[in-house]
Amino acid sequence: MSTAVYAPRLAIALTAILALAACSGQGGSHAAEEGVASSSSAGLPEGRIAIGEQLANAKGKATGQSCIDCHGADGNVPIDATYPKLGGQYADYLGHALQDYRSGDRQHALMTPQATDLSDQDIADLAAYFASRPSQLRDLHGLY
Repeated sequence: MSTAVYAPRLAIALTAILALAACSGQGGSHAAEEGVASSSSAGLPEGRIAIGEQLANAKGKATGQSCIDCHGADGNVPIDATYPKLGGQYADYLGHALQDYRSGDRQHALMTPQATDLSDQDIADLAAYFASRPSQLRDLHGLY
């Protein structure tokens, strides 16, 4: 396939990445230095990293699993290759995803019931924690 076929897809992907980066609130803020993540485009309260770490290690009522049980230490070692790495992900993305699981707009056999009882503050705290972890995420740099 020619490069021209991939150009529109790359433009869409880059636009989405830039939009997420603009909304993420992950810049070097004073709040992040104090263990509090900045607010979210998802309308969530300020996330508290330390509380998010506690929640990530707590067993959920619905499945008996914690976030760490499935996504691994710091969210970077999932037990299944189809499970996403969460460490270093944009807090906004994680917040939106958890809200969608909670509402049922996004479906997964384990995540939907896990998220059902999460409050907005719980979601903000989990998103802040995983966003603060080291990232093993990769972008499209060098692929085109």
